[in-house]
Amino acid sequence: MTMLYPEVKVAPPGPNARAIIEVDQRYSSPSYIKEYPLVVERGEGPWVYDVDGNRFLDFMAGIAVASTGHSHPTVVKAIHDAADRFLHICGTDFYYDAFSRLCERLASVLPEMGPKRVFLTNSGTEAVEGALKLARHHTRSQYVVAFKGGFHGRTMGAISLNSSKVAQRAFFGPLLPGVIHIPYANPYRCANGCAPHACGDACNPALMLEREWFVNHVDPREVAAIFVEPILGEGGYVIPPASFLQHLRRICDTHGILLVFDEVQSGIGRTGKMFAAEHFGVMPDILLSAKGIASGMPLGAIIARESVMTWPRGSHGSTYGGNPVCCAAALATLDVVEGLLDSVRDTGEHLLRGLRDLQTRFPVIGDVRGVGLMVGAEFVDPATREPASAYVSELEQLAFLKGLLLLSCGKSTIRFAPPLVVGKHEVDVMLRILETCLQELALPVASTLPRPAAAGVKI
Repeated sequence: MTMLYPEVKVAPPGPNARAIIEVDQRYSSPSYIKEYPLVVERGEGPWVYDVDGNRFLDFMAGIAVASTGHSHPTVVKAIHDAADRFLHICGTDFYYDAFSRLCERLASVLPEMGPKRVFLTNSGTEAVEGALKLARHHTRSQYVVAFKGGFHGRTMGAISLNSSKVAQRAFFGPLLPGVIHIPYANPYRCANGCAPHACGDACNPALMLEREWFVNHVDPREVAAIFVEPILGEGGYVIPPASFLQHLRRICDTHGILLVFDEVQSGIGRTGKMFAAEHFGVMPDILLSAKGIASGMPLGAIIARESVMTWPRGSHGSTYGGNPVCCAAALATLDVVEGLLDSVRDTGEHLLRGLRDLQTRFPVIGDVRGVGLMVGAEFVDPATREPASAYVSELEQLAFLKGLLLLSCGKSTIRFAPPLVVGKHEVDVMLRILETCLQELALPVASTLPRPAAAGVKI
């Protein structure tokens, strides 16, 4: 088996890339972010090739979407076979085999949730919107609880739940009323300023919800749902203590509130389990999935307890949600991912060990955390321990020039979310490039760093 390495033949963006970027910048919406000038021609497994012949090692997977790698042959064949039969017939109004089989397949995961039903969407944000409607319809209550640092999508209901970056919400108001934001349980950056990993359950935000909000601000009988990422994604790849989710489950059971897990980023094998909920032993009432569910084809899912999915005929629908080609891709993806789970756990441990070794040698790495191939390294000013946001931006750009694709999240965290097909060879290659970048970059200067947005809460 040939071992591949990044190969940068032409300093990006090369001439072919520049021509495409020029057209894009002339005609595409200015709202697009465009992290760095990567112009993709093709991909294979964990490797991406640009239009100038450069080969990049992909450790961001199109934001954790390319779960089976780029153009996995099993998934591509399923897409071709489905496209040869028919491209579309609305799943809201008619029947087809792949749609029904995918609903059955997704309803079979997490048996601890009990009997389930599934609604298929085009995306994660549409799954969030649908879950908001379902929760309010089922409970006849109006308020929802979300968390600081959380990200749930870009549509109006989703951005109302967001508390990640103000640019996602600015000037789009008025937003959805009735959303309560409380701190997320971040063991590294406690909302009360405790030392990292030191406060335990004493500062558990779930208890604050129960002891403060439900006493002074809102009657829990009016709360429809709690929306939470079991592992914080865009907010910094934060793994909460299990007690955080356990208390949320208890609170929901006590007050008749629905617990909604947004696993758009953490699901479909990303953590070495099919869903992150399995690591905590806490089952939601509604689970949301997307991103890696169809290896890049547009698909999302609302997976809810049968006792909760009580909305009647015609109350919700989607023209394209559960498109037959996307369903075929999803069924193939699930087959592939189920065979990768052991490897994801093993490779993830190798990745964590390598990053923690770098942490002992580079004080700019303040924390390394993760499970499976959902791993984050938080970068800080070594003197102040404040987020090193500018440093992370430079690191991301330098890695790109050396043939490594990374993305940041939170204030100053690099996320390592490669395709689930990566092995230890690719991890070692990534670590060597990362080490070279750390050696070349100057340490951040405390006076130029932005301060945390609010009382140490990571958003």
